[in-house]
Amino acid sequence: MNRLSSPDELEGKRKSILAARDPNKTCITLCSGTACRASGSEEVALSIEEEIKKQGLSAKVDFRKTGCHGFCERGPIIVIYPEGICYLHAKPEDVPEIISQTIKGENIIERLLYTDAHTNEKIIYESEIPFYKNQERLVFGSNGKIDPNNIDDYLAIGGYSALSKALFKMSSGGIIDEVKKSGLRGRGGGGFPTGVKWESCRRVQGNTKYVICNCDEGDPGAFMDRSLMEGNPHSVLEGMIIGAYTIGAHQGYIYVRNEYPLAVKNAGIAIRQAEEYGILGKNILGSGFDLSIRINRGGGAFVCGESTALMASLEGKPGEPRAKYVHTVEKGLWDQPTNLNNVETWANIPLIINQGAEWYAKIGTKNSKGTKIFSLVGKVNNTGLVEVPMGMTLKEIIYDIGGGIPEGKKFKAVETGGPSGGFIPESLLDIMIDFDELTKVGSMMGSGAMIVMDEDTCMVDMAKYFITFLEGESCGKCLPCREGLKRMREVLTDITEGRGRDGDIELLERLSATIRDCSLCALGATAPNPVLTTIRYFRDEYEAHIKDKKCPAGVCKQLITYLIDEESCVGCRLCEKACPTEAITFVEKRKPVILDQEKCIKCGACYDVCKLGAVIKE
Repeated sequence: MNRLSSPDELEGKRKSILAARDPNKTCITLCSGTACRASGSEEVALSIEEEIKKQGLSAKVDFRKTGCHGFCERGPIIVIYPEGICYLHAKPEDVPEIISQTIKGENIIERLLYTDAHTNEKIIYESEIPFYKNQERLVFGSNGKIDPNNIDDYLAIGGYSALSKALFKMSSGGIIDEVKKSGLRGRGGGGFPTGVKWESCRRVQGNTKYVICNCDEGDPGAFMDRSLMEGNPHSVLEGMIIGAYTIGAHQGYIYVRNEYPLAVKNAGIAIRQAEEYGILGKNILGSGFDLSIRINRGGGAFVCGESTALMASLEGKPGEPRAKYVHTVEKGLWDQPTNLNNVETWANIPLIINQGAEWYAKIGTKNSKGTKIFSLVGKVNNTGLVEVPMGMTLKEIIYDIGGGIPEGKKFKAVETGGPSGGFIPESLLDIMIDFDELTKVGSMMGSGAMIVMDEDTCMVDMAKYFITFLEGESCGKCLPCREGLKRMREVLTDITEGRGRDGDIELLERLSATIRDCSLCALGATAPNPVLTTIRYFRDEYEAHIKDKKCPAGVCKQLITYLIDEESCVGCRLCEKACPTEAITFVEKRKPVILDQEKCIKCGACYDVCKLGAVIKE
């Protein structure tokens, strides 16, 4: 690689890359993110490489292993350009047919296409699949088109042009004004105005300043930052370099959890390539500005997603938050002025610099600008990563993009904002997704996790799950969070196991108020949200558990009774064979079996295997 020492050399390099590429040449792209790898994309990749050689197409067909395409449950995903033909659930044995029929023969393989659940129509092109069609993929869209391990791919789509513009055509103050006017708010959860944070850090006097990228995403069901860092790490680096130049920092860190090995690997490769091209390191692009970026791997502590705990961890100390009256832009890492943003926030910066604040500010709502990437998971047909403009409704995301609830079941709730977020019921599905609207209904944007629940979900059990998670992840530094969450978990456990008492709901509300008002950091302060929103919107389920000793959703084992419907049971013996405790006695064929309630451990095995509906759950 040749080191680039000026904006002209960068632009010349981009032109030479584009000149060597034929936009009409067939290019097979394969999603090679973590989710698709888990589904076998590496084996598919080997098959594609072998088949291209075998059929003598090496000079005519390009093959590119890309980052996550977003439609994770349908992986491995192949998209063939320039047409945009999309094949889902691709397997190694499908590859010879794809090469011979689609690449050479221009025939479509229908079994690999997306089938619309409502019309039963086969959809050929990626852009027409409802999951993609209803998104606005500004930040995430390049993931499926570039090889994250090839800096030339990033340059070919205009990569580092924003950096060149910022370094040579804009002042630090001008950059901050542009970011402020754009209305960009931090995508890590807090939603603090990015430009204001940068301005505060720039104003602080100090010879040493730092920029940090937070990739310690720890919310259950969240994988937006991981997929962006895996699939387009250069967009994050470009944002960080612009930010560092703006505030006067010369050292940066990417803090990424060790459980994200592919993100660690691809970010490391991107840093090395950027250094070799003169885009990182000394005298970046001949500007006189120096910046070094290092990767620091975290141990997977949820609390290290909090800014001050993350910085403590970077310093080699226990990951514990500190009081917020000392701002990290003044005294952050090693008590020096520090600017921390998450992966998605940094990746938005090049867009704003290139397209302008006015363009960016037209997207979204009055106080929440741009797009947001969400992980859409749970009881929804189309799971994966979705990027939508702020202001889209929950209903549009879940039904138009997510395809609704599987098996025709009824929607019950959606949990947004991760463990510190809240549950939103069906009656509020029409609310717009932005920072302020979610807060109004007791939830939050958070990092962007969105977990959908159907009629078979017990909301008390879900509240217990998240409180248990947060209890285990609490750093334990402050008493309200450490002891309060433990007590809340005990009360919720009693309720779900039939020991709930009158006054437990009020006790949970008092505990929530104490934890919210007295915890040291925002993670503790928002921890009661799952409990408060389930009480607010699903109080009847708490009352059923406490007063009637019943779980309406049939989830809490201690509150379930399995019975045999004598009219439906034909003595087929499936339930008897499935029962692990010999609680079911076979009488004779065509006669109902007998279920011994004292031996029954309420595992549900009999209910799951019965094909006649003869096992009843009450």
